[in-house]
Amino acid sequence: MASMMVNVFDGTRRPMPQTVSLLIRILDGNQKTISSDFHPAPSVHFTDLPFYDNLGDNYTVIVSADGYLQAGFTPVKISPQILQTVDLMLLPKNAGFNFSQARWEVLANNHPRLVQFLSHGESTDHPARDRYEDLMERRPAFLAAFLNITTAMQSIFLPQGAALEYFKQLLWDELQQDRFFAYADRALVDQVKLAAEHGVFEPEPGSGLFHPGATSSYKQVQFGEANVQFTFHENDTCQLDGVPCAKVEADMDYYRDLAAHALLEVIPNELLGRRTEPKTVYMLRWIAGRRAGLPEFDPPYTIEG
Repeated sequence: MASMMVNVFDGTRRPMPQTVSLLIRILDGNQKTISSDFHPAPSVHFTDLPFYDNLGDNYTVIVSADGYLQAGFTPVKISPQILQTVDLMLLPKNAGFNFSQARWEVLANNHPRLVQFLSHGESTDHPARDRYEDLMERRPAFLAAFLNITTAMQSIFLPQGAALEYFKQLLWDELQQDRFFAYADRALVDQVKLAAEHGVFEPEPGSGLFHPGATSSYKQVQFGEANVQFTFHENDTCQLDGVPCAKVEADMDYYRDLAAHALLEVIPNELLGRRTEPKTVYMLRWIAGRRAGLPEFDPPYTIEG
């Protein structure tokens, strides 16, 4: 027999309130329901889980609650020798963004490198600040996507420095709900290629199909979901602060697998005229990071009902 601890958090990255009744379903690798019941606490210890010593030990955990979007994780490989811990996040169905920790003055104190990136090319910080505050008010999903991507970039350590350090100037007019474009030090291209040789990234074949004008594209493969992708447009260049730069497109997809990304994300988005949802990326990346035992994914905003 084996055991598992399931912890459930909300969009503020804090444990779910005990006032919320959680339906937690545990399925084994044979898709047999081992447990399906309501629980009043955000942390539940499941004991006496059947251990098969085969693929049947690849469990699935699914959590739902009234007024919240369902979340889950698979596979969770159980073993009698270790207590498996699964951290999941439930987002309110009618959730909104809380940007109190992303206000410009707070960002300047806590994330000066990000403010430098946003302000590059301005004689003072006021035009950048005005654009930023307008984005927060009128297009909050765009800002959430930008903060998701840049937060994730801060934890991508290349052979020389973190990925965000290479980004010089944001192209404000090309900011979208699921990606942003910027000029970055051309050295980033070689750094990502070197990281790919060590298994941190994988090249995306036919990158021009998904990204018109692209010369190459590399997706992070550290997580099962919500990885960062850098797409290079090396024919679009400039000089910034005396540094040769190239245009880079940065985004985060739901799925690591290219086929799943195309069939379950790109094609449905095109058919329905929608974009990858930053709330979902936030939730997936947080869960994936917790599962990998990495420092918490903590963009300077939360999602609250």
